[in-house]
Amino acid sequence: MANVCTAFFVPLLLLLCISCRQETVDFSAEVKPILNKHCISCHGGVKRNANYSLLFRHEALDTAESGKTPILPGDAAHSELIRRITSSDPEVRMPYKESPLSQDEIDILKRWIDQGAPWGDHWAYLPPKPPIVPNPAVALSSVGDPAGQSPMLINPIDNFVVARLQAEKLMPSPTASKPDLMRRVYLDLVGVPPSMEQAQAFLSSTDPLAYEKLVDSLLASPRFGEKWASWWLDMARYADTKGYEKDNGRSIWKYRDWVIDALNADKPFDEFTREQLAGDLLDHPTDNQLIATAFHRNTMNNDEGGTDDEEFRVAALIDRIGTTWEVWQSTTMACVQCHTHPYDPFVHKDYYRTMAFFNNTRDEDVPGDYPNLRQYSKEDQGEVQKVTEWIRAKGSSDQATATAFFLKTMEPKYHPHVFDEITNGSLLDNKWLGIRNGGHARMRKINMQHKQSLLFNYWTSTAGGTFTIRLDAVDGPVIAHHAIEKGDRVAMYDLKPAEGVHDLYFSFDNGGIAPGAAVCAVEWLAFGDAFPEVNTSNGDAMRREYLKLLNAKPTQTPIMIENGPEQARTTQVFIRGNWMVRGDTVTADVPASLNPFPNNQPNNRLGFANWLMAPENPLTARAITNRVWEQFFGIGIVESLEDFGTQGAAPSHPELLDWLALRFRVDHQWHLKPLIRDIALSATYRQDSRVSQELQARDPQNRLLARGPRVRLSFEQLRDQALAVAGLLSTRMHGPSVMPYQPAGIWSSVYSSEKWKESEGEDRYRRSVYTYMKRTSPYPSMMMFDGSSREVCTSRRIRTNTPLQALVTMNDSSFLVVARHLAPLMMAHSDNVGEQVNQGYQRIMFREMAPSKRAVMERLYNDALAFYRTHDADAEKLMAKKGTSAEAAAITVVANALLNLDETIVKN
Repeated sequence: MANVCTAFFVPLLLLLCISCRQETVDFSAEVKPILNKHCISCHGGVKRNANYSLLFRHEALDTAESGKTPILPGDAAHSELIRRITSSDPEVRMPYKESPLSQDEIDILKRWIDQGAPWGDHWAYLPPKPPIVPNPAVALSSVGDPAGQSPMLINPIDNFVVARLQAEKLMPSPTASKPDLMRRVYLDLVGVPPSMEQAQAFLSSTDPLAYEKLVDSLLASPRFGEKWASWWLDMARYADTKGYEKDNGRSIWKYRDWVIDALNADKPFDEFTREQLAGDLLDHPTDNQLIATAFHRNTMNNDEGGTDDEEFRVAALIDRIGTTWEVWQSTTMACVQCHTHPYDPFVHKDYYRTMAFFNNTRDEDVPGDYPNLRQYSKEDQGEVQKVTEWIRAKGSSDQATATAFFLKTMEPKYHPHVFDEITNGSLLDNKWLGIRNGGHARMRKINMQHKQSLLFNYWTSTAGGTFTIRLDAVDGPVIAHHAIEKGDRVAMYDLKPAEGVHDLYFSFDNGGIAPGAAVCAVEWLAFGDAFPEVNTSNGDAMRREYLKLLNAKPTQTPIMIENGPEQARTTQVFIRGNWMVRGDTVTADVPASLNPFPNNQPNNRLGFANWLMAPENPLTARAITNRVWEQFFGIGIVESLEDFGTQGAAPSHPELLDWLALRFRVDHQWHLKPLIRDIALSATYRQDSRVSQELQARDPQNRLLARGPRVRLSFEQLRDQALAVAGLLSTRMHGPSVMPYQPAGIWSSVYSSEKWKESEGEDRYRRSVYTYMKRTSPYPSMMMFDGSSREVCTSRRIRTNTPLQALVTMNDSSFLVVARHLAPLMMAHSDNVGEQVNQGYQRIMFREMAPSKRAVMERLYNDALAFYRTHDADAEKLMAKKGTSAEAAAITVVANALLNLDETIVKN
């Protein structure tokens, strides 16, 4: 009997257990989407109707304002939530005055509550774990390397993809042709097509490792950094102007060059992160590490007259918080500025705890874009060394270090915002201190230790002025009384020693000026130790040299510098996100829903950067890996690159994403190039991009990866490709941004004489990453192809298809110039028009043109030839050249058309 029972009941129990397991509700996949769709808008971070929230489990299980408990774990039948969503009374049923939940949704919620209402963490907030690499059975085929010698499974990327395809009863596509694959990988890795010589070398090679060697050579090319820099500069919101109304120019191109060089050197991404977010806080930071911090100086700066500098400093601060979370965490933390996140586990104070990490930087939205890294000429750098070594010998090591730092950054200093009790004066244009004759202004609570000299940056057009500094009162003890010389300069004045903390009263006098005029305009001031050996010949000479260096105009790049203790800011919560209404004071910390802040890290930007890159952080490696994947396939494994939250898109291949993230962080030690190599070498990437009607209908976005990527090129790739095929593209790297061809009348710069001045020589043919970017008037053809104006962080460019794009490639002066240069290369190849057409096509696509397409182009040539034989003036206008032949004009029309072909503007 026992044997019978065992034989009967054990299988039955197993069957029941399996059934139970199958019916267990997945909170993240099934319940959370229902709550987000129907409930959170009224019961979450923004609203808490009936004082009830479904954002966190402890809130969801709490009692509502009515005194009833909406969720009773294990008892759906008596849970108020179920009663409300199933009620037939429109005044009772939830969601109120909205469509009711479907029966399937109701059943899911019932089963979930009956199972104890377990909460679950969203997949993105759980650290990635090594997934089991699937091992699908795949027969040898031509799918693999271009020679057809390998199976589809070249590396684990393919294992995950093929396993998914088999589950969907789909087959992968065969390998792309050698010409198409070669062009694809060139455009993806270095952003430009190969030369004809490079193409021929690869296409004629019989080496089974030819493709792998090609990938390695492209990764080692200096062109790699130029291509991938555009990807990063969109997120860094890099531009050559400050934005807002005036949108004046700024010198920040050295940051762009730093990005290019860092990518070419394959700087590990943790270092890449640390230097950009906190390079100034590293021990003895180099100039390059300081330049890296310009990542967050790319924020806009408002030079408009009368603006409140603190308001726009805060605006820049808010931008930095949102950008950092979006770039490194794919998290919409910007939602938390005004309230707790409505969908994800971030509370209102989390935003301001992050703000506390970034709130202590020296920049203050001033016209000088301070702080700047000052990089002197070789000669002046020798003088810097001479002055600092003299101070080290005659003063102290600390004073020499402070002097060297000030010469490099002009920090720490004070801007006129610190003055209050301004009498008979004002902040001129809300930026500079202007005091009339007999007026004064106060600086509060200045610690006078080590303050025996004053650097004063001012300008005045009148002579005879003086200023006086007194302690603690307008008529207090005088610690300085000096003449103000006519001019625009940084001057140094001596101060009498004073111990302790004091209010300083600055009085200005000049009886010879008009009553309404200011004695001078003060831009900034800084305190320091007494300059050594005052009133000696050597001391005075070194002091003059020091001031000469301070008044020099070296190359400057906006950078981040942290406030010292005397200028440290406190951070408070903004009530409802309003920067003028302050609430609780907070200290720097990270959200409790993510990995804890390490105890051994400084509580500043450097510590925050290290927290982002910690192995415990669940988001960084996934977010960056996903961004890299999107550059190859046109869509991320998670489509919403900017949002990994519960409202973002679900990953198409979650196990593959985790495998790539761990491969990036652990195996590759944060190096991008090996990660990129993995993707480029995979059979998944090498597939033919052609698609059947059936597959197009079933998977139009290629989320299942049953074919290769077919994506329209970015503007940078389009323009650089055109220049390359015509033999025009310059290989010159680095330096100030250039101004290539642009239609007249695009710029309208208010308050300045800035204008688009077309670059000369090869500068007009430099890669698009070096094109001058004016935020209020971006390069127009770039915008036609969905480029970013770089005013805010852009995680992904949304691709569009409009007639304006064809008008650019057919009529824009840049593309017309390319056609003029491509045409002679086509004509030099042969006297036969068909061969000329084929030559132009081969320079773009590296394969023979189909006879049917060639016939169309020949007809275009003949039509154009007939027209220009009777319209000499039109031919000369097209070619911008006197004495142009009709044949040259006609083949130029064909070259122009070739640059506009669908297959030209996409990667196949």
